[in-house]
Amino acid sequence: MTKNILFSAQELHTAQQNKECIVVDCRFVLDDRDAGYEDYLESHIPGAVYAHLDDDLAGPLSRSNGRHPLPDADKFALFLSRSGWQPGLRLVAYDDAGGAIAARLWWLMKYFGHDCAALLDGGIPAWWTAGYGLESGRASAVSRPVTNFKACNDLVMSTSEIIERLGGNGIVLADARVTDRFKGKIEPIDAVAGHIPGSVNYPYSINLCQDGRFKTVEDVRNGLLNLLTGREAKDLVQMCGSGVTACHNIFAAELAGLKGSKLYVGSWSEWIKDPSRPVAP
Repeated sequence: MTKNILFSAQELHTAQQNKECIVVDCRFVLDDRDAGYEDYLESHIPGAVYAHLDDDLAGPLSRSNGRHPLPDADKFALFLSRSGWQPGLRLVAYDDAGGAIAARLWWLMKYFGHDCAALLDGGIPAWWTAGYGLESGRASAVSRPVTNFKACNDLVMSTSEIIERLGGNGIVLADARVTDRFKGKIEPIDAVAGHIPGSVNYPYSINLCQDGRFKTVEDVRNGLLNLLTGREAKDLVQMCGSGVTACHNIFAAELAGLKGSKLYVGSWSEWIKDPSRPVAP
């Protein structure tokens, strides 16, 4: 069975035929929490189950955390159990946004100790373009017991660590939001516009071709090496608005063989919860 983390439509179709994987639809619209599930019910890759970003791939909100805190191990294990996943199966996630949402599920699998997930390159549009069919309604899955889930906290960085290390202790804090949000020209979601002083803008779309597929590994790698400016991959910390699309840049780094970057889970939406933290326009 292939161990790559980026499946073509043909590779996914073969893996499904061989019963080597489960498929998870992660489509989601930030300003309409029901839209992704409605799209899933209308049409999805045959056999795919649905993962809701707010309900399945995030934990409870508090006064101090960001918009998409991490789920705890038990909650995530229950989601995988009812989705039909079990150890030994690959999990292939997709969306309709070049992997921007699906990468969160890919990363959560790593975070909870199961390095067996992949993304469908180009998502559901690529599947349809390749000539494979879709189905409607809710796919059924056989619930399977899932155990041995433990968070790997080495993969994350907290707000206090960002404050401590950003001022010259060797990290590159890369913000995956679109450039106009980073520069504070627009802010459609969060209460404050701008970015963390000292961070750099690296929109996740840099990793993609116009059709939503990933660029060549060489192109992805060169872009990230330019971002690192001589630093090691382990010095790269990824953030965005709420710790979701930042996972896309972590995926791209791993695809390019640059492993070790961390996720600032709270990201911009947590940073601005405390008005004493500095904001750059």
